[in-house]
Amino acid sequence: MPLRIRLDLLAVGLIATALMIFPLSLAPLAQEKGSVDPKPLPPLAHPDDPSTPAKQLFGRVNQPAADMAARSIGFYSHGCLAGAKALPVDGETWQVMRVSRDRYWGHPNLVKFLEHLSSRAPQEAGWPGILVGDMSQPRGGPMITGHASHQIGLDADIWLTPMPDRRLNRREREEMSAVNMVREDGLDVDRSVWTAGQLAIIRAAARDSGVERIFVNAAIKKALCRDATGDRSWLHKVRPYYGHNYHFHVRISCPDGADLCKEQDPVPPGDGCDAASLDWWFKPSILHPRLNPHAKPAPPLTMAALPPECRKVLIAK
Repeated sequence: MPLRIRLDLLAVGLIATALMIFPLSLAPLAQEKGSVDPKPLPPLAHPDDPSTPAKQLFGRVNQPAADMAARSIGFYSHGCLAGAKALPVDGETWQVMRVSRDRYWGHPNLVKFLEHLSSRAPQEAGWPGILVGDMSQPRGGPMITGHASHQIGLDADIWLTPMPDRRLNRREREEMSAVNMVREDGLDVDRSVWTAGQLAIIRAAARDSGVERIFVNAAIKKALCRDATGDRSWLHKVRPYYGHNYHFHVRISCPDGADLCKEQDPVPPGDGCDAASLDWWFKPSILHPRLNPHAKPAPPLTMAALPPECRKVLIAK
């Protein structure tokens, strides 16, 4: 069997496994509703059992480790967050969505970035402001549903739907959906909803020196490559990834001097707009992977899989 075919088959298998393990990354579920009357999770029978998934522990903590200095500990998908700061649910140029999830926490650098980006939205994109989706939990760590990353307070989802020029009520925050920016065939953006404003807000985020990379749907990356004019250097930070039809995912860099924060590998050189970088995403086998119903999800992370400092964060008062 030729090497290219073997690699394509391997990629399809990896995609199928990933979609089995992280189903909420799929576009139709990315807008899962919240609750206007959230109920607390029941206590765990054996929280000290080493086999207890870390997501069940971190998902039950509703306050930050406020007495600890702000620190992002570990990697974006294997870590936790000390001294988290909450993004206020209402700002002059932002509103937090799905408040019931309690995922509007981050490292102070992330909160500062979101406040600054939102203040530029009127001038850059002609938007009243931005709608902010999931950031991190009060102490970071794995989440019971949804993301594999967002664990160390340096990731945030920003809706590709502009903030309206009014305050959304609680039900709207929990139940309204962002707009799907991608055509049904997945090959390009939907020109009936995709505008210069979406390009402008992504560009504004990517130009921030603290941003490490941005994840968007491949069709959105394709549109950015086609439509961006002038200085295009910011495009290299924008990377295609599965889902991300409704929002873009911003990841900022580890804070200066954060010795326990593990950086991601550098973004590859180039703007990522060449055929070799983009065409793979639009193969039928990648757009429409055949899922293996017998694939077993990877076991959930336990505390032993996280940095040792995360136990201190978890039990801190």
